[in-house]
Amino acid sequence: MANVLDLKRRIRSVKNTRQITKAMKMVSAAKLRRAQERAMQARPYAQMLANVLQSLVRRASLYGEEGADIMHPLLIEREEKNVLVLVIAGDKGFAGGFNSNIGKAAQKFIDYRREPRTPTQEDPRPGEQNIDIETVGRKSRDLFKRRYPDATWKHVDEEYDNGLSHHVEDVRERKQPIELTHDLSPLLGKLNFGEVDKAAHDIIDRYERGEIDSVYLVYNEFKSVIAQRVVVEKLLPIRKLGSQEITAAEEMSEEQKEATAHAAASAGISVNEPEDSVMEQEAKKFGTADVDYIYDQEPSRLFRHLLPRYVTTQIYHALLESTASEHAARMTAMDAASSNASDMIDKLTLTMNRVRQAAITTEIIEIVSGAAAL
Repeated sequence: MANVLDLKRRIRSVKNTRQITKAMKMVSAAKLRRAQERAMQARPYAQMLANVLQSLVRRASLYGEEGADIMHPLLIEREEKNVLVLVIAGDKGFAGGFNSNIGKAAQKFIDYRREPRTPTQEDPRPGEQNIDIETVGRKSRDLFKRRYPDATWKHVDEEYDNGLSHHVEDVRERKQPIELTHDLSPLLGKLNFGEVDKAAHDIIDRYERGEIDSVYLVYNEFKSVIAQRVVVEKLLPIRKLGSQEITAAEEMSEEQKEATAHAAASAGISVNEPEDSVMEQEAKKFGTADVDYIYDQEPSRLFRHLLPRYVTTQIYHALLESTASEHAARMTAMDAASSNASDMIDKLTLTMNRVRQAAITTEIIEIVSGAAAL
């Protein structure tokens, strides 16, 4: 059994750890408030953009003049042979099961798409699809980098007109059915809309060229502190504007909700979903009235220009919600760590008191025995 001095040292070490976890909890709570506010501020723009596009759809045919070609390539559906999966996780640990749950959901989706099967009427998707993985966050990058190889490109430089002109292009050479194409982890640093727009346009260009047939997002959806879920959302092709196409979702358990609610209450954060602001209420009404709006440009031209922005907004909003969910998960994990540290301190203190009492009793017995022997 450890002596009193060893127990005192251990208690002091656990107390120092508890101070660190409490500080990390408060930092995560402060970051959660800012992330939640930022996500709420982005919702009116996304809602209004979706309403504008819906209004344009009602005033412009989705098909060309001959009625055969769809007005925008992002609306075209084709057989899903090459699938892009964008996995959004975090850069740091100490967040409980936040990163691992996202990795498990993404891996489950990839395994399902790689299963050999025959398309049916209920599930027309073919099996053994080629999967491209793009990661956002160091944790997702490290996870899938250990499992799958990086994609390779061949640099092509061809001469034309007797060397007067050159055609330079990087051609993809697929060697494995599942490959990592790009790491978009820098997007989480400052969450700049311009940088997200560049990454989104790269995905859009690949979809329009036919390199990929569909795009899926795997992230942690955030509605409130106790209303979160890991979802697999279909991003492209676009089927219905303003609504999510969730293909898989994993809800929080009751134990997780209770732990998160306890952490939020101790940090002074509301567990209820924030009410719609005046701006959000106005954004939901915009463009929904059954009137004939007058646009400066042709509705079809506006639709073609705004649809890529809609895709960018969807990715940006997923990043915001994932960031808020990460801070909420870290706050909960640090609250649980602080509570466990307090319980450990109580047990160690009780053990130390028993050891001290036993030592005092032994000394008294030795003194009494020595006095009796004289």
